Amino acid sequence: MKKTDFSTLKAIFINCTLKKSPSKSHTRNLIDVSAKIMKSEGVDVEILRLADFDIPVGVQPDMTKEGYDKDDWAEIYKKVMAADILVIGTPIWLGERSSVATKLIERLYAMSGYQNDKGQYVYYGKAGGCIITGNEDGVKHCSMGLLYALQHIGYSIPPQADAGWIGKVGPGPSYGDTEWNGEKIEPTVGFDSEFTNRNTTFMSYNLMYLAKMLKDNGGYPSYGNSRKDWDDGTRWNFENPEYR
Repeated sequence: MKKTDFSTLKAIFINCTLKKSPSKSHTRNLIDVSAKIMKSEGVDVEILRLADFDIPVGVQPDMTKEGYDKDDWAEIYKKVMAADILVIGTPIWLGERSSVATKLIERLYAMSGYQNDKGQYVYYGKAGGCIITGNEDGVKHCSMGLLYALQHIGYSIPPQADAGWIGKVGPGPSYGDTEWNGEKIEPTVGFDSEFTNRNTTFMSYNLMYLAKMLKDNGGYPSYGNSRKDWDDGTRWNFENPEYR
């Protein structure tokens, strides 16, 4: 079987840990697994932590116009728009995605009304997925909310678009830990999880396949989904069902 060439793709992973760099991030450990897979296939990969930037909460493109002194969102948005793939990584807190992940979704949503040159919403033609880590239940719950939000604003979601790892309920070692309470742990926590490794691999390749198909075909055709055409009056006639 001929191997797919993914070298034209660019992916961005946004780590929504609550910690600023250089603090240790268990979510970053699992992000690195997917990023390594994509890099091995020639994808241009960038990883950043949202907590390292001054990003106010809000659903406006520029929150300095809403009273905030500084907003680095324009820099992040530029990177997001340059990428064919977006993967959001988040830890689980109280069964939910992190507050930083929610802030990221809100700021992505702030731009979702913009349009591409076809009159489609601006994230059309891009693929999205998520990575979840934690010491409590919630991987599927957090994935459900993130993937719904991404598709709602225009991202395309492939099969098996999420991957995650959770440890035992309660205090304990987290993904990527090599010691706990001063005692060395072997093997590295989570690295031998076949379930996590399988799902992370499937997610990575499905994101690459979908992004490649979308890019090679110029995204989605604009027939039937163009906001520009709709506003110009070229819309479905609900009384006489034929596109006019």
